[in-house]
Amino acid sequence: MQIWVDADACPKSVKEILYRAAARTGIRLTLVANQPLKVPPSPHITTIRVAAGMDVADAHIAAEAEAGDLVITADIPLAAQLVDNRVHVLGPRGDVIDRDNIHERLSMRNLLDELRGSGIETGGPPPLKKSDRQAFANRLDQLLARTVSPAPGNTHSP
Repeated sequence: MQIWVDADACPKSVKEILYRAAARTGIRLTLVANQPLKVPPSPHITTIRVAAGMDVADAHIAAEAEAGDLVITADIPLAAQLVDNRVHVLGPRGDVIDRDNIHERLSMRNLLDELRGSGIETGGPPPLKKSDRQAFANRLDQLLARTVSPAPGNTHSP
């Protein structure tokens, strides 16, 4: 298992939680973005810079993520592709996106997209709150506890 991050839109506080999780578990963390990223030095963390353009990072993640991997993204069309390929998907607010809820999320996303296309202002997501960060950290820990053991020499639980 490895963790992939749709890093262009991923909040900094969520990335910091992921950096700590990679260090704690030894799991490979790969951030994909179309801009340079500053990450802590770690043998477990890599970045991939893709060309600028709409959905280029998404396409890279969709092509590279394998069944059983975990992807962090708020992009619902990307999540739909990944769920179909048995990739675990977690939103930056701690929401698990899976076969049980992806169709509803896609429908809502498409409706909002149509409304925006017709000139109706739908607004964006609210700012990330402390409770959102905590929900993300808790859900990440739950997912990792089921699939990853701690790195050698590390006695902390995931």
